[in-house]
Order: sequence, then structure tokens, then C-alpha cells
Amino acid sequence: MRARRDDAGSLAPAIDRFLRVTDSDAPGLFHCDAVAGLPPTDNDLEHVFGATRDHERRASGRRTGSPALVLRGAVRVVAAVASRQRARPFGEADLRPRGPADLIRWRTLRRDLTHRHAARRAQLRFRRCSAAYLAALEAQLLQSGLPP
Repeated sequence: MRARRDDAGSLAPAIDRFLRVTDSDAPGLFHCDAVAGLPPTDNDLEHVFGATRDHERRASGRRTGSPALVLRGAVRVVAAVASRQRARPFGEADLRPRGPADLIRWRTLRRDLTHRHAARRAQLRFRRCSAAYLAALEAQLLQSGLPP
């Protein structure tokens, strides 16, 4: 569109506006063109996530969404969608890191999942007995040497 803008005549201002908007979103605007199998619209993508959530509920027997899906959604949803679209099961070679960058990404993901899991455990401990949880936090503060 940018190359043939002058041929548009009276539509040139509309093309300028379109180019300005798409340039601001350019890095992540059209992922569906770059990634094979990615749904082209938001509605299609929401359908994939909804179907995955429904499948998870049916498989687990829960009426509501699984708390584990919240904790590990970045891994579980991707694994569920990929396993349904794949013609053959995943093998050892598919799961092995292909280089240092894959290993770094895997460690980062594990660290993030562990951090999220720790936060959920802390929330549960607080809900079960808030007085004991706050007393433990106060004890940690006093041991750290920071002024109370």
C-alpha cells in the first residue's frame, strides 16, 4: 500500500491513516501469517481457548475451570492445542532442547511457573490462617535486619 499510495487519488489520506495505525502495531500485528496453524482472527483464537477449557473441565470432571490451568496455562494450553493438531504423538526428540536458547527459555518458563506457584501457595496459607501467616512474615522481617 505504501508503494502505490500515489495511485489511490482521493483515498490517499485513508491509506496514510491505515499505514500510521499498522506501523504502530507492526511487530505483533499479523502473527497468523507468520505462524502456521494460528487462527486468523481473535474469535477463532478465543474458540480454541474455550474448547481447550471445556475439554479440561470434561477430562477432570470439574464444573469450573481448573486452578492448575491458571497456574500453568502457558504450558498446558499450548500442549493441549498442539497435541490435538498433531498427526503423531510427541516423542523424545520433540521435547529435547535444540540449543542454548531453548534451554534458557525453558529455565525462564520454569522460574516463572515456580514463582506463580509460590504466590498461589502463599495466598492459600493466608486464607487458611491469616494470623499465623502474618506472624511468620513479621518474624522474617525481624530476622532480616531491616528496621521494623
